[in-house]
Amino acid sequence: MTLRAILFDVDGTLADTERDGHRRAYNRAFRKLGLPFRWGPKLYNRLLRQPGGKERLRYYLRRYEPELGTQAAAVRADPEYWVAQVHALKSRCFHSLVRRGKLPLRPGVARLMLEAELAGLRIGIVTNASRATLKPLLKYSLGPELAEHVDIVVGGEDVACKKPSPDSYLLALERLGVGAGECIAIEDSAMGLAAATAAGIRTVITVTQETERQDFSSAMLVLDSLGEPHAPALYLRGRIDGVRCVTVPLLQELLAVPRGA
Repeated sequence: MTLRAILFDVDGTLADTERDGHRRAYNRAFRKLGLPFRWGPKLYNRLLRQPGGKERLRYYLRRYEPELGTQAAAVRADPEYWVAQVHALKSRCFHSLVRRGKLPLRPGVARLMLEAELAGLRIGIVTNASRATLKPLLKYSLGPELAEHVDIVVGGEDVACKKPSPDSYLLALERLGVGAGECIAIEDSAMGLAAATAAGIRTVITVTQETERQDFSSAMLVLDSLGEPHAPALYLRGRIDGVRCVTVPLLQELLAVPRGA
C-alpha cells in the first residue's frame, strides 16, 4: 500500500499545548471570572480523559463540586451558560499565549510536514479542538507557510462524537478521498490512538509529560518526539534500526508492515 496522507492531531502532537497552554488559560479564565479554584497538573491530567474543553468543565462541576463562592447559585441554576462563559474566556486567554509565541511546534513537526509536501502527500489535521482553539495555533504556531500545506482540518465541532470515537478520522478520510490503509496518524494520547485505530489507520505516538504512562500497545511506534537529524527521537516502543527521526520513508515502511506483525 502506498502512503498518500499524514493525519496530525493538534494538542500535544503539533505543539505541547496542555500543561503550559490550556491549563494556564483555564486558570486565567477562572481568576478573571472571580472563581476561587485552580486546576493543578495532577487534576488536569485526570480531566484530560474527557474528550474536549466543555466536557472537562461539565465533568469538573459534576464530579468535584467546586466551591463557587458568591456565584454558586447562578452556576448551579444554569451550568451550561457558565460552561460557555468560561470556555469562551479560556479560548481568548489561550489565543493570547499562542500569539506571544509561548507554544511552539514540537520537534520534527515542521520538518515532516515539509517532507510530506515535497513527496506529494496530503496533510490533514484531525482534532477534538474547537475552531476557537485551532485558529490561533494554525496562524501563530504552525504559521502561514506550513498552514497552506494543510489540505483539510476536522475539528471537534465537525462530528457528532469526538475522539475516542473514530468519527473525526472517518470524516478526514472521506474529505481527502483516501483509504485508511493509505494513511498514517500522528497522535500523542491513548484517546487519539483509539480513534485512529478504530478507523483502521496505523498510528505513531509522540508522548508528552501528560500521556507518557498511557497504554500505547496498539501503536506502530512510540517516541518522545518526531525528532530532528541533530536531535534524534527516543524510541519508547518499537524501533526501526538506523532511523534517528520520523520521516516520510519511515512512515511508508511502517505502512508496508503486515497488520498484526
